[in-house]
Amino acid sequence: SYIKNVAIRIGNDILEVEGNGDLSDGEAHFWVNYEYQGELTEFAGFPVTEEHSVNYKRIFKIDLNSKYENEFIIVQIYKEFVRVRFSGGSKSFGKSVGLLGDYYSGKTLARDGQTVLNDFVELGHEWQVLPSEPKLFHEMERPQFP
Repeated sequence: SYIKNVAIRIGNDILEVEGNGDLSDGEAHFWVNYEYQGELTEFAGFPVTEEHSVNYKRIFKIDLNSKYENEFIIVQIYKEFVRVRFSGGSKSFGKSVGLLGDYYSGKTLARDGQTVLNDFVELGHEWQVLPSEPKLFHEMERPQFP
């Protein structure tokens, strides 16, 4: 299995990026607040740049420098594969929650912020988007929370 889509939420803004294995498709597949190919020069108040040398390889960089010096988020696409890279410190990412675990300890925590989950399948199930939570992705796909 692999990650095909990624959604990044900063404040109330959501950027979703999708990989695509069709080498003849030269379009970037992304949504800004659910709008397909919405304007992406800025996201959540931070400037965004896009680089692409060939159809199947793209890099989106969210530059956090205006608030967090020398910090950024990069979303890379290589065909259908998506990779996210964070570069920053505790001021920008210290309160982040989810699959990446606790910023300070690296412990993989459940939603309660206390329970440590060492089984990654269990961790994945724990962090599936719940029906009661705000929508992150433009389209609901299987599997969903049981």
